[in-house]
Amino acid sequence: MELVIKDLYKNFEKKEVLKGINFKFEKGKIYGLLGRNGAGKTTLFNCISSEIQINKGEIYLIESEKQRRINDSDIGYVISTPNVPEFLTGREFLKFFIDINKKEIKNLKTIDEYFEYLKLDEADKDKLLKDYSHGMKNKMQMLINIIANPNILLLDEPLTSLDVVMADEIQQMLKQIKSEHIIIFSTHIMELALSLCDEIVILNKGVLEKIEKANLNNEDFKNKIINVLKEE
Repeated sequence: MELVIKDLYKNFEKKEVLKGINFKFEKGKIYGLLGRNGAGKTTLFNCISSEIQINKGEIYLIESEKQRRINDSDIGYVISTPNVPEFLTGREFLKFFIDINKKEIKNLKTIDEYFEYLKLDEADKDKLLKDYSHGMKNKMQMLINIIANPNILLLDEPLTSLDVVMADEIQQMLKQIKSEHIIIFSTHIMELALSLCDEIVILNKGVLEKIEKANLNNEDFKNKIINVLKEE
């Protein structure tokens, strides 16, 4: 499976943000999306997920050698600020999500099995989500997307403000599931991108550029990325 972006343009009034992006993302890889603040990373995610309308271009999936449009069930979108119903407990939230999506969920597990996968403490299972830490809310948001099993996971700086242990747990979750998804991971932390991602993609001057690591050590690779970003 491939996510194909072809001649994608997006502007806001007179400001051009995306200027003719052409790129293919493959299933089974985690792509690290890097770019300076304001480069358009979130705009790109919003175009892929149809949150905003594009000005020109195409975004589609190639599956079994056939081209098709992206639908809502193809997309999982995790943002840096968790968006969960804080008036529900963790258990109630999972039950509600499973009940309304039961027909679409593959390999359905019990709520406790999902909690075990999340490594959630027993005392937290029936706690209100409003009393969860930022990291715990983020893990719940990630879990919902894993249960939904979308073809494309858009992760917009999901590890921001997490402690080292929580960030590592989410990284391990992503590595476990990457073979079944196209994962695009936006981050401003270069070391995180290098340790987690299979490919590094730079959004620079409104277009995407893959940075090849061949024949480079980590330090040279970092310098190459920095030099590209300086060109913005």
